[in-house]
Amino acid sequence: MSNVTPFTRETRTIDTPAVESIPLADLYLSDMNPRQEADPEGIALLADSIAMIGLIQPIAGVRDEIGKIGIVAGGRRWRAIKLVFERDPALADIRPDLARVPVRLAPDEATARAWAAVENTAREDLHPADEIRAFDRMREGGADVPTIARTFGITEAHVYRRLALAALPAPVLDALKAGEITLGAAKAFTIADDEALALSVLDRIRGNEVSEHRLKQILQPEAINAGSDRRARFVGIDAYRAAGGRISADLFADATLLHDTDLLDRLFAEKLEAEADVKEAEWAWIVTLAESYVPYGTVEKMARLYRVEGDLTEEQAERYDELAELAEAEVLDEDGQAELEALQAILDGDFTDEQRRFGGWFMCVAQDGQIRMDGPYVRPEDRTAAIEAGVLTGHAAQPIESGKEDAPKSPYSGALVADLQAMRSAAVQGAMLDKPELALDLLAYTFAQAWGGPLAVRTDETPIKPATETGFAPDPRLLGGAHEGEGEDTASEADPFDAFRAKGKKHRNAVLALILARSLKYSDRDPIFARVEAETKAHVRQVWTPTAENFFSRVSAGYLDALHLDLTGCNPQGNGFKAFKSQKKREKAAGMERLFTDADYQAAWKIDAEKKARINAWVPDCF
Repeated sequence: MSNVTPFTRETRTIDTPAVESIPLADLYLSDMNPRQEADPEGIALLADSIAMIGLIQPIAGVRDEIGKIGIVAGGRRWRAIKLVFERDPALADIRPDLARVPVRLAPDEATARAWAAVENTAREDLHPADEIRAFDRMREGGADVPTIARTFGITEAHVYRRLALAALPAPVLDALKAGEITLGAAKAFTIADDEALALSVLDRIRGNEVSEHRLKQILQPEAINAGSDRRARFVGIDAYRAAGGRISADLFADATLLHDTDLLDRLFAEKLEAEADVKEAEWAWIVTLAESYVPYGTVEKMARLYRVEGDLTEEQAERYDELAELAEAEVLDEDGQAELEALQAILDGDFTDEQRRFGGWFMCVAQDGQIRMDGPYVRPEDRTAAIEAGVLTGHAAQPIESGKEDAPKSPYSGALVADLQAMRSAAVQGAMLDKPELALDLLAYTFAQAWGGPLAVRTDETPIKPATETGFAPDPRLLGGAHEGEGEDTASEADPFDAFRAKGKKHRNAVLALILARSLKYSDRDPIFARVEAETKAHVRQVWTPTAENFFSRVSAGYLDALHLDLTGCNPQGNGFKAFKSQKKREKAAGMERLFTDADYQAAWKIDAEKKARINAWVPDCF
C-alpha cells in the first residue's frame, strides 16, 4: 500500500485501500465527518432502500486507537442501517450482510480527512457552519490552506474567509447552522474579545434582523475604526501602538480597531498642540479646536487679514504670460510649471511681519485626519492696536455695529444644532414606521397641497448620517433599503406589479411607511413636524445619547460646568464640583459622558432615581 497521502502535491496514482467487513457495533460517527446532523425523514427513506436491496456503496472510515472504526464518509448510510435493525431486531439473523458493514479503511488520519471532505462536498454543498468546522479540522490535522482548497475544489480566498470564523464560540456556529443568525452576523462576532458578552448578545439577537454595523457597535461599543476616525488618522497607528494602545482587526471589514479611547484622545490633543506650537512661533496666537471645523459664529467679531500682493517686473510679467499660454495649451513641462508657480507666488504675495504680530489662526483636524487652518484673523481685543499700527485699514478699521456686539451668543454651534435636529428627525422617523396610516395621511396631505398628478411627488429616502455616529442608534429598519427583496421575489414574474400587490397591504404599508418616514425632516417653521412628533410619542433620546464626541466636546467648558451642577444638584462650593471645574474641557466632556452612561460614576455623584430620570430625559435647550 502506498504511503503517499492524497494531500501530497506530487501524487500521480494512489493505491485504493481494500474494503473490509466490519461489525455494525464497531462503527461510530467520527468527529472528522462534517455532517454531524441528518434529516430524519431522509434517513427513514434510505433505510427502506437498504432493507430491500442492501448496501451498494461502502462506507469510508479510519481505525482508532482501540480498534473501533470512525466513519468519515457515509454517515447517512450508517444511520440508515442502524434504523433498519431498530425497526426489526430479528433481521440480525436473517440479513447477516447488514450486520457486518463494508468499510473502506483509510491508511492514515490525513487521508481520512480528505475522504470526509471530498465525499461530502461531491454529494451536496456544505452549510457554511459545516464548512467552517470541516476546514478547521483539516487545518488541525496538518493541512494547509492550498491543500484544503484543492481538496474541496474551491479558491484559497474562500478557505481563508471560512477559517477566519473558526475561532467563533460554538454556540455562534450552532446558531448559524440553525438559521438563527446570518453569515454576516457571524462575521460581526469575530470582533468580540469578550466571549461572555458575545454569547449574551447572541441570545438577544437570535431570530432578529440586526444590521452588521449595529451588531459590531453592540459587541465593541468603544472600538474605534482606525480607517475612518479622524483622530486615529491624525495620530497614526504606529504612534498609538508605540504608546501602548490596544489594537484588534475586523477581518471582514478589512479594518483596524482601536480600544483605548482615552489614550487616543490624549495623543490627538498632544499632537495638535505640538503642531500649534510650531505655527505659533510665526503668529501672535493659534487656537486649536476639538471640532473638525471652525464653528459658525466663532470669527463673527474678528477681522480677517489678507496677503499683501507682490508686483512682477516687466520681464517677469512677459515670462508669466508666456508660461500661462503654454499651461493653457497643456504643453508646459515640469520646469516650466515650477517657474510659473514661483511667479504666481510673487503675485499672491505674503503676510507682513506686522500682520503676523497681531494675527492668528484657528487650527483643527478635518475628517480626513489632515490639519485645517482658518485665518489669519485679528481678535476683538487686538483690534484697536492693529488699527493704530496700520494693519487694519479701510472698511476693516470701521467700528463693529453695537447691536451685533451686544447680541448674546448661542452655546451651540451651527453644525451641532444641525446634528441635534437630525437626531430629532431620526426619532420621529423611527416612530412613524409603526404608524403607516399616519404616513399615508401625510402623503395624501402632500398631494392635496401640490399642483399636478400624484406621481410627481418626490421623496428623500436617504438615511440620516450625523457628523459622528457615536451615541446614535436609530431604528434598524431605517438603515435598510425600502426595496430590499423586491427584485429577488419579482424578477421572474410576468407582471412584477401584480407580484408586489399580491404581498398584501401590510407589506405595501411597510414600504410606504419607510419611504415616507425618511422623507420627514425637522422643521421649526412647519407645525406639522411637531404634530407628528407628539402623535408618535417620539423623543430624541430614543435614538441619541449625548457623548463627549457628539455633544459635550462641542460646547464650552462653562456650559459643561452649569449643566453638571443642574443635573447633579451638587454643592457648587464642594470639593467634588471644584475638582470637576478645575479639569480641562476634554476631561469635563468625558466626565459628562460618564454621568449619562456609567452607573458607578452616577453613584459617586449620588444620582438618585429622580435625578437619573432627568438625565435620561435631558435634551439641549435648543429644541
